[in-house]
Amino acid sequence: MLRTADEELTIDELAARAGVTVRTVRFYSSRGLLPAPRLRGRLGLYGAEHLARLDLIRELQTLGFTLSAIERHLQRIPEGSSPEELALQRALIAPWTDEHAEDLDRHELDRRAGRHLDDDLVAHLVELGILQRIDDSDKLRLPSPAMLGVGLQILDLGLPLEMLVQAKGIVERHTAQIATELRELFAENVLRPYMEHGRPEDERERVRVVTDQLRPLTIQVLVNGFQHAVNDVIRDHV
Repeated sequence: MLRTADEELTIDELAARAGVTVRTVRFYSSRGLLPAPRLRGRLGLYGAEHLARLDLIRELQTLGFTLSAIERHLQRIPEGSSPEELALQRALIAPWTDEHAEDLDRHELDRRAGRHLDDDLVAHLVELGILQRIDDSDKLRLPSPAMLGVGLQILDLGLPLEMLVQAKGIVERHTAQIATELRELFAENVLRPYMEHGRPEDERERVRVVTDQLRPLTIQVLVNGFQHAVNDVIRDHV
């Protein structure tokens, strides 16, 4: 939610509103990720643009950006950008899934799976990308918690692991290509005209809304398209 442009907050209020600590705000400020506050005497006051930047930083962290990558990204955004402009930036890079990776020990992993997972089964889940090993740690990373059950069901089918790994590669290769081409199409037909027109304020909200609504619609179209493609392949081969 956007805040009013004239809202003024102390550093404690800013941290509480953004869901971070005061120490984090000061750290971001020291790295140049946040513009300096407006001073009233010795009191620093923060506004909606600071909150919007903190929201954007959180989205970038969710996507797995390192601090250095976040710094490089924010350096390309003018310091005087309005909260609305930052909200658009956030919409453009917001993750397409609400899931967050989890790091689990073997006991917690068994509990989540609803059964004991032996070393071979864990190794197969790692090979399929369902789990990831963490260097110098006994824990395992679950990038997408919803996929644990799916991965176990697939392995329970008893199909050759080599076939499953090849299938994973096919899906990843083609979905990455689809994502790249759709992104280029969106940039050419939506973002480029917006930028070339000087980022007009009356277009900014429309672009943000279109971006938000495009995510679920694109996923529905992809699923439907894949289902029809599979039906066509079956019909052509049977």
